[in-house]
Amino acid sequence: MGAATKRMFRIERGGGKEASGLSVVPDEGAQARHDEVMSALAGLSSQVSPGETLSQQVVDTCRHELQEAQKIRDELKSIHDAIAQTKREIATLHDAGRDDLNVSRMTDELGAIVEGTETATESILAAAEEIDTNADDLIGALKDTPHQGAASDIQEQVVKIFEACNFQDLTGQRITKVVNAFRFIEQRVDRMMEIWGGIESFAGVEKVDLPARSDHEELLNGPALEADEDVASQGDIDALFD
Repeated sequence: MGAATKRMFRIERGGGKEASGLSVVPDEGAQARHDEVMSALAGLSSQVSPGETLSQQVVDTCRHELQEAQKIRDELKSIHDAIAQTKREIATLHDAGRDDLNVSRMTDELGAIVEGTETATESILAAAEEIDTNADDLIGALKDTPHQGAASDIQEQVVKIFEACNFQDLTGQRITKVVNAFRFIEQRVDRMMEIWGGIESFAGVEKVDLPARSDHEELLNGPALEADEDVASQGDIDALFD
């Protein structure tokens, strides 16, 4: 078996020209970059505490976050309690069980006051006008008599009645403002009840305890409104004395 033939590579066949043409370019910034990286790592190493200290930092951070979470939980519970209390109060306002605490009833009562004072004032003014007319006739009939002065005094008192009846307009304006405020509250209550699912959602809500009334207050249930049903009328009362 003959000797193995030595295989020549292409670079060798070229007489080493290609090999001699290779050159290594020195990287003068490599050392500077290396030093920079090592310096940065050293800085990070000085900032990071040992294992035990790092664990304590984590514990402190977790403890702080738990405290913040507890605060949020307490605030949410306060909001929940406030909403529940508001629902109880709204349910009580809507259906107080007593006419003297029902907002809708109070609105109607105040409206009845305005109407009642207006009707009464008109009756007083009509009567005062009639008195003034009669007093004027008396003055003419009693002219040059000692009684003429008395008829004039009657007219002066009638003028005072006219002036005093101005109260109805002022009180009517003030009561109307209160009525409008009550109606605004009633509308807001109804709106909030709609937001919470309507009147049906308040069926099981516990009502706020109502203040107790004394014995004589328990008997005060009037006067009735025109829309009230199953109440005694003036005719029923008069019939008791027949």
